[in-house]
Amino acid sequence: MFRSKLWDGRKHHLDRMGLRQLVAAYFGYPAIRAYLAVGLASVIAVFLLKGDPLRVTAAVVAAIVIYPTAWYCLHRWVLHSRLLYRSPLTAAVWKRIHFDHHQDPNDLGVLFGALYTTLPTVAVATMPVGWWIGGPAAAFAALAAGVFITCFYEYCHCIQHLAYTPKWRWVRHIKKLHLAHHFHDEQGNFGITNYLCDRLLGTYYVAPRAARSATVFNLGYTEAEAKVYPWVARMTPNFSDARRNPVRESEAA
Repeated sequence: MFRSKLWDGRKHHLDRMGLRQLVAAYFGYPAIRAYLAVGLASVIAVFLLKGDPLRVTAAVVAAIVIYPTAWYCLHRWVLHSRLLYRSPLTAAVWKRIHFDHHQDPNDLGVLFGALYTTLPTVAVATMPVGWWIGGPAAAFAALAAGVFITCFYEYCHCIQHLAYTPKWRWVRHIKKLHLAHHFHDEQGNFGITNYLCDRLLGTYYVAPRAARSATVFNLGYTEAEAKVYPWVARMTPNFSDARRNPVRESEAA
């Protein structure tokens, strides 16, 4: 249902794409199509359930407020945690949703979050609050807000890695912050479009720090760690070279 010929066995590298090519690849990606479908179905559910307009609106506002905080916590304390690769039960998930992206930030196929992890996470972060505010209609309203925000986040994330200089000053700024996270110090700038939590919790920085983090490309999964926790290494071709990121360092400029 959500398949696209653009993605049938093809690789898409953001450093070789223009904005028009990105738009086509973005809307052709199965997960993005799924998010849009879930969002539309959720909006329809809101109208069918005839929820109170004020409570539905409050649920949407709550989802908008909760989302960046949930993303920050997930990104900082789960995706950048070393716990996931230390278990054979979660190693493959961690590799797919974050290790591979830090290894090659320009690979669009691993930039997008995995649908089987992202959609349940958005639902858990938004629907209970929506239900508490206004029952099932508000829960679906919060879910719709969550998945549409996810689409916005994913598109901004693509722009941050695209070989393209955004015309909007704000987008140029968040792109600079995100590239610093990828090429200078991965223990900061965890936001994608919203860096309030970074500011509040001391992980925000604009100017790259003097020394590049030794784990900016491998997230701490070194060869020494792989000897003890081998599951990600077994799934990574040429793992001994994986610490040397193949992306041009000029992308961080």
